[in-house]
This record gives sequence, C-alpha cells and structure tokens, in this order.
Amino acid sequence: MPPGGSRRRRGGEHVNGDVERLQAALGITVSDASLLRLALTHRSHAFEAGGLPTNERLEFLGDAVLGIVVTDQIYRRFPDASEGRLAKIRAAAVNTHSLAEVARVLDIGEQVLLGRGEEQSGGRDKDSILADTMEAVLGAVYLDAGLDAAASLIDRLFHDVLTDIAMRRASLDYKTSLQELTAAEMATLPVYVLSEQGPDHDKRFTAVVSVAGGELGRGVGRSKKEAEQAAAQMAYGELRRRLAVVSAPTGEGA
Repeated sequence: MPPGGSRRRRGGEHVNGDVERLQAALGITVSDASLLRLALTHRSHAFEAGGLPTNERLEFLGDAVLGIVVTDQIYRRFPDASEGRLAKIRAAAVNTHSLAEVARVLDIGEQVLLGRGEEQSGGRDKDSILADTMEAVLGAVYLDAGLDAAASLIDRLFHDVLTDIAMRRASLDYKTSLQELTAAEMATLPVYVLSEQGPDHDKRFTAVVSVAGGELGRGVGRSKKEAEQAAAQMAYGELRRRLAVVSAPTGEGA
C-alpha cells in the first residue's frame, strides 16, 4: 500500500479516507477534497506512512469554529439563560461524548485513517479519536468554504443535540444529577476513577463511573471535569433506562 493510500476493510465494504463517502454523509461538496482527506488522517497513520501531515492543526481550527458557532446559536436560542447556564449548555453540546456521537452518525469511525496499533486497540470507536476527527472535518469545511458554510453544517449536525438540551430542562451538571438519582433510587453514591494519557500539552483524561460496584459510564475529556461529566452523562442515561425497564408495567392482569 502506498503511503497515505486507502485501506479496504474486511469484505471491501468501507474504504478508509473515502472523501466522497464523507461528503455524502455531510451533505456537502468541497472544492478541495485534500482538506477532508487530511481531516481523516490520524497521527498514528501519518507516522506509519512516513511522516505525513496529520489532522491535528485542522482539529485545532475546527474546535474554535465549533465553539463560536455553537456559542452564537445558544445565545440566540436561550435568551433568558444566564452566563453560567449558557456555559453549561455549551459544554454539554460540544463535549467529547457529544462530538463522538455526531461522528458515529456520520460513520467517521469507518473512514478515519489509523495506524496499526490504534486499529488493533479499537481506535475506530474511541470517543477521543472520533471527537478529534469531527473537529478536524469542521476545520476543513471552514477552510474550504468559509464560516457561513461551516455554521450551516454545524447547525444541521448539532440540531438534535441542542434540541435535546432545550427539551430536557434538567440540570446540565450530570455529576449532580447522577448523584441525586443514585441516592434516591439506590441509597448509594457513584464512584469515579480517573486516568490520563498523552503529553502535557495534549493531555486526555478518562473517567470511569461505577455505582454499587458496577460500571455504568465511561467518558473522555481534555480536563478531569469534562471526562467526569461525560462519564456521568452516559451513566445517568443508562441508569434512567434501567429504572424505566424495571418500573414498566408487565401486562399481567390486563
């Protein structure tokens, strides 16, 4: 395989780095397809391919573009929210978990170019890789077509996320929400275990939250707080689902 070449997965169904497929998923056509190709190039693949450029600069740019666009959207969408509330809404909308979920909808995990090590360790479904690649894609769209095009794409991709936040009307502090739920329903409190990876300038934290000895959620973030909130968000949703199943009527006596 030539450096930077596409790799076909088992069965020939997916081609890593397939820019046309990514454009179809995004619903756009870019002028410079090489930007999207670069956005899909994880550093592990770039290193193995002999030092190709990576998507990290595009990720840096995309993070900033996403931040300003989502900030503008929530400022207009929540006119009565305080500054603190707006900050919580933004954090919930653009955290690693939310970004990774949007990336999964677009099937980015099947298209990102990874090195052998990341491939074998399940990198295609790692929240951190999916989130970083999603940001890089947004950075590529911004460079190719400008802020208006990037904002339009972000509005479509994150519409459901923001709608969910608007409809939930619950605390956006998932750690507090999870603690209140476990205390009320299980008479216990969640326990968090943190680990960190990466160099000091690009540290990533992973939080695992357990309740009554069983893991309920796992989250990744650029800070300990973000990782714990992402883990709590996953655990809160999972626990609510389990409690709903337990309390659902069985149909007996109907």
